[in-house]
Amino acid sequence: MREAIHALKYDRLHSAARQLGRLLAEAIAQLAAEAPAEMLVIPVPLHRSKYAQRGFNQSRSLAVAALEFLQASHPLWRLTLAPSTLMRLRATESQAGLAPRERRINVRGAFSVSDPSKVTARNILLVDDILTTGATARAAAQTLLNAGAASVWVATLARAQRSTGFGRHMNTARDQNNEEDNEEYSEILTGAATHAASSDSSTLRKQPSF
Repeated sequence: MREAIHALKYDRLHSAARQLGRLLAEAIAQLAAEAPAEMLVIPVPLHRSKYAQRGFNQSRSLAVAALEFLQASHPLWRLTLAPSTLMRLRATESQAGLAPRERRINVRGAFSVSDPSKVTARNILLVDDILTTGATARAAAQTLLNAGAASVWVATLARAQRSTGFGRHMNTARDQNNEEDNEEYSEILTGAATHAASSDSSTLRKQPSF
């Protein structure tokens, strides 16, 4: 999974987005039984400098592919892509190598909503490629809630599992060619789906990956 995500993000293997989007659709489908019947789908945005460097937003590519599969598997679920709703205001430091608290500080105030009237009282599905500590998802969700969203749900292609330090030997992996976006992790689990926050709660509540 790590190699496939890196092939999409760094090698610009755009054809990988469709197959990875199918896996993301399976993650999103975990929410179908309890999620609202109508949702805005918002990919986590890149800052314009990162977008200029990469040339595309992998989260948007994954969301587009996932929605294609979900339209076939869940035709009554009204999921509408809204890619320009959330903006990243500043180029944050890479989250790699930062402690959980440092990650939260790094993305604090990093996001803004372009038009709050478009999210007021709406239910949001936030999409990203990997969930590590949840700092980015939490910051983006809180921004949307502050703008008036009724609830924010999160689905990611994969969830990074860090070593717990309880005597288990865990292998770590680094991609030396893409050091600016490296994440240390012991394993990647496909498909993380989470009810991130609602209008009366900002707690990131994890659901099991499949």
